[in-house]
Amino acid sequence: MGLARAVEDTIAICFGFRDNVSISPIRVALFTDCFSEANGVATLSRQFAAFAGRRQLPFLCVHSGPRTQIASQSSFQELEIKRGPAAFPLDHDLSCDPFLSRHKNWVTAQVRPFDPHLVHITGPGDIGIMGLWVAHTLGVPLVASWHTNLHEYAGRRLNKLLAILPDTWRERASATAEQWSLRACLRFYGLARFLLAPNQAMVHLLHERTGKPAFPMAHGVDTEMYSPQRRRRRDAVFSIGYVGRLTPEKNVRLFAALERSLLAQGQRNFRFILIGEGNERDWLRKRIEFGETPGILRGEALAEAFANMDVFVFPSRTDTFGLVLLEAMASGVPVVVSPETGARVGVRHGVTGFHAPDLHSVAEGVLQLMNNEPLRQRMGAAARMFTCARGWDGVFEQLYRTYEWGLAASGSKPNDRAIVESQAT
Repeated sequence: MGLARAVEDTIAICFGFRDNVSISPIRVALFTDCFSEANGVATLSRQFAAFAGRRQLPFLCVHSGPRTQIASQSSFQELEIKRGPAAFPLDHDLSCDPFLSRHKNWVTAQVRPFDPHLVHITGPGDIGIMGLWVAHTLGVPLVASWHTNLHEYAGRRLNKLLAILPDTWRERASATAEQWSLRACLRFYGLARFLLAPNQAMVHLLHERTGKPAFPMAHGVDTEMYSPQRRRRRDAVFSIGYVGRLTPEKNVRLFAALERSLLAQGQRNFRFILIGEGNERDWLRKRIEFGETPGILRGEALAEAFANMDVFVFPSRTDTFGLVLLEAMASGVPVVVSPETGARVGVRHGVTGFHAPDLHSVAEGVLQLMNNEPLRQRMGAAARMFTCARGWDGVFEQLYRTYEWGLAASGSKPNDRAIVESQAT
């Protein structure tokens, strides 16, 4: 498959121009650092596993869990690994076990009979490192997808920790931490045969800095789960929503400033609902008068919370994509986002939401929607329509195509049996 055809297929699937894509029976072993957690990588991983199960594709998923066990169902196999007492938290719901390698022989023994054509890891965490080791041991091509700008997280969190230092010192230390973290991540990703990323800027950076082939990996949304039909609110209080980690790299302190701006302009008939956990939650609770911080919501409770919002504000500049934006838009909610994130997701300024580079423009976008109900409804309908062509099936259909030409571009191909099977289909 030529590069032009590959790009054409990527665009077609991402924007819903092509249906019923045939899928090669490539045997995928997915090692994901997040699966049951409440974040975008976990959502993508669960959706990937569900897709493989529905399509009866040969698929093995390795992730952490409350016990070490094996589960098999038809073509789908699942390895769950329990982290040990030495595991330390990376975030409120994510840990890393430095001694997870104690399971490497057991995991390798389970993966070997599955005979994967490639191992796909989602990051440089403990499970990702395990996947790298297994791929190397079995001589299987390794594919690594980039989902989180860990280097930017490191810089912003260090900046907060060093708050007592002079600004110049703090900024210099944060910039150094970010630079070295990026170098470390790139060295890790450079061990893969080819790379995937959710936005074109990161695809380009990975290719330039590692010399490895790099390709886009789209994101999708469940438009049945996230739908305007789940709206239950009947009151007239304007609801400003957010879903995600309540941490420094998400720039969530902007919500306190946004409240002050709205109050200064005489607005009082509003409330914030900030869904998620993180070390900024207590700070926000103390400083936001008209707000709720219900913690993490899942499933139908989360879907209903999305649908009950009037606007979704996402101030993060560090997200590689922002899956929650698609979930909000699928729920019929217009969004106000930073220009960087808005461009990555495809938010059309003035149509499905607003690009807001600073506090003033965030407040302006919120006020426009607050004071103009027809505009809010029109933008919400456009946002919903935008997401209807972005289902998960299309995302993973394209991913299997990307596997094919990624393996070819890196000089690797599935074994002869896979080629024969592919031709037979």
